[in-house]
This record gives sequence, C-alpha cells and structure tokens, in this order.
Amino acid sequence: MGSITDNIIALRNKLPHKVSVIAVSKTRTPDEVLEAYNAGQRIFGENRVQELITKAPLLPADIQWHLIGHLQSNKVKLAVPIVSMIESVDSVRLLSLINYEAEKNNKIVDCLMQVHIACEETKEGFDKTEIEKEKWDELSDNLPHIRICGVMGIATFTEDIQKVRSEFRELVSLYRSVKARCFSDSQWFNQVSMGMSGDWEIAVEEGSTMIRVGTIIFGERKNK
Repeated sequence: MGSITDNIIALRNKLPHKVSVIAVSKTRTPDEVLEAYNAGQRIFGENRVQELITKAPLLPADIQWHLIGHLQSNKVKLAVPIVSMIESVDSVRLLSLINYEAEKNNKIVDCLMQVHIACEETKEGFDKTEIEKEKWDELSDNLPHIRICGVMGIATFTEDIQKVRSEFRELVSLYRSVKARCFSDSQWFNQVSMGMSGDWEIAVEEGSTMIRVGTIIFGERKNK
C-alpha cells in the first residue's frame, strides 16, 4: 500500500467529483491526519467523542469533523462545539438535544439520519418505517439550530455483493421518498452517506454522495 498522500490521490482519481470523501481517522495519530490534510483532505470522521475532543485541538482549525459513530445523549454537549456534521442521528430525541446544544453554541449543526438497512441487529439507526412516517419538514422547522441534510446507512458485512447493492438501493430510494415528501424545496437535503473501504465502489454506483473510508487511506486500522 502506498503513502497516505498517494492513497488519497489514487482514490480521488477513481471518484466522481460529486462524491465527498470522509477520511475515517478513528485510532489514527494526529501526524497521520495531518499528512492526509496536507494532501488536500479536509473532512475527517471520528467514531468516538472522547477521541474527537482530544485530537481536534491538535490539528488545523479548518478541518471539518464528522461524527460517524453512535452518539450518546450525555456526549452531545461535548461534540457539538467541534463537529460540522453528525452523521449518526438515530432518534428524534437526539436531534432535539443537538439543537439545544447548538443554540447554546450559537451555531447550526448539519445532521444525517442514520437508517438501519443491514441485517445485523447491532447496527444503529432509525427503522425504515420511522423514516417514512415522520414529518421531517415540520420537525426541522421547530429545530432551527440543526439542518437535516440527508441519510446515512451501513450495509451488512457480507461478501454477497448483491445484498449490499440491494441495501444501498433501498437507502437511496428512502432518501428520494423523504426528499419528495418533506424537503422538495430544501437546498440542504442532498446527501446520501454510504460506502466504506470494503464497499464504497458499489455505494457510488448506487448513488452515494459521501463515502466514509479509513483503511484505503491510512492502511490497516490500529486497534486501541
């Protein structure tokens, strides 16, 4: 595997311009993140709030931090001052808590609704029926310090490519349905975050606008 810089260049050359890369920096050192930053990468994704609040102050201020892991309600106040987007919103209550803390910090936080599309029960996210029933436009109007920008999903961890493809298609279909029903006039609701290091190419083929990749940029993950 090449250097971090080489890996970023190689990935960009394969991606359509409309697709954003979130470099998953979980367990990566500040020096590794900085190398990616110097190669032009500006969006980084962290899974854990504690790691995020330790790492962020050591790195350039113009980095856009995305929280991509499960957000506990008692960690919202720690995450909100740092993040530009929370991709893992899995309840209406969590949206309200983010809005409350964002108001205190005089900022607007972009949010994606995480949808449970995989077979594994351990994966987080809204049930698909919840997404289809909720009046997201009315909810958004009542929470002025958040912007609902789209959906996020994690496919089943499997070698069955057709199953992964089917789950991604389902997420895109759900996104389009919600956009038509609740956000047809919104300039913000335009993101589908799906695809990781093992399945990003399928995700892009099926309509992903954001991929979350770590291993193909930084190499094999270092466990902590």
